[in-house]
Amino acid sequence: MTDDNYVGVTTGTIATACSLAALDILLDSEDIACVNVETPKKTLDIIIDECKKLSSFKAYAVAHKNPYNDPDVTVDLAIVATVELLDKSDESSNVIITGGEGVGKITKPGLQIPVGEYAINPVPRKMILKNLSDRIPEGKVAKVTISIPEGEKIAKKTMNPKLGIVGGISILGTTGIARSMSSEAYKNSIVTQIDVAIASDIDDLVFVPGNIGEKLALKKLDITKEQIVQTGNFVGFMFEEAEKRGITKFTYFGHMGKLIKVAGGIFDTKHAVADGRREIMVAHAALCGADKESLQRLYGSKTTDDMMDILEEINLSSDVSDSIASAIHERCMQRFDLDLNVILVDMEGNYLNSNFKI
Repeated sequence: MTDDNYVGVTTGTIATACSLAALDILLDSEDIACVNVETPKKTLDIIIDECKKLSSFKAYAVAHKNPYNDPDVTVDLAIVATVELLDKSDESSNVIITGGEGVGKITKPGLQIPVGEYAINPVPRKMILKNLSDRIPEGKVAKVTISIPEGEKIAKKTMNPKLGIVGGISILGTTGIARSMSSEAYKNSIVTQIDVAIASDIDDLVFVPGNIGEKLALKKLDITKEQIVQTGNFVGFMFEEAEKRGITKFTYFGHMGKLIKVAGGIFDTKHAVADGRREIMVAHAALCGADKESLQRLYGSKTTDDMMDILEEINLSSDVSDSIASAIHERCMQRFDLDLNVILVDMEGNYLNSNFKI
């Protein structure tokens, strides 16, 4: 493939490829090394690692996602599709799709798949149906079972446990092509946290930057994991999506080093996108009355923890933290009309500002 924008394929594409290969070997005894998968974007050639006929009506195929430019936990993960050709008993679809080992099950409302179903998302389901339907002999139905032997282990590194998807990972993809974590696909995956919370009637949400923020919030606040929403670096996107869904008040909790960027109007907190932490800190310290020497020391500091130590020395830690928390609140009110309860903490979870509610 020569598409410059191509960087990988989704688990949905690999699952479709394996399903197609398993069906094809049932219909033709020749070994299958590669299949052509039609995705919503384009037709892709997918290499099959192994394909074997188990009986005259049952076969399986295995393939994996090749590495691409993204820290994807499903890279190199084996995905298996087992296809059984059964007699058709009614006029329903000639493809039945289900999950097996290592594919998660939905236990909470708010996702694209109903509670109780396997976490094989709508687009992968449509891809399997579209690629297989015309090949199935008349009077037969293909039962497709997707399994991922290492799926339950890998799922611990994903958001699935938080979203109520138990026992494995999800079969995902909206275009069949996987792109970097800055893509819309990644944003769509993290916004599901909000949808699950809404569907579960969970109030008093707490937005945090990531895993560290979540651990500290659970330690300091009287809340459950279900109330926590991780934003990653996409603070602006997540706040906008919350507002779209009618959420106008929540707590924004996290380490000063992450949240301080929002005080400067930086809503994508990835370091490579923008920083400005020391500039923001110096500005607020100056507003709170810090002397020139202290401002110079702050400007020369490498971390916000070091800056907070300096502010503690000159008895301005609380004042500056309150000023920064107020600026975060103001910036969010201006951009999203969100009334945030901002809580700034250090790496130990100690509160830095005092102008918040618990």
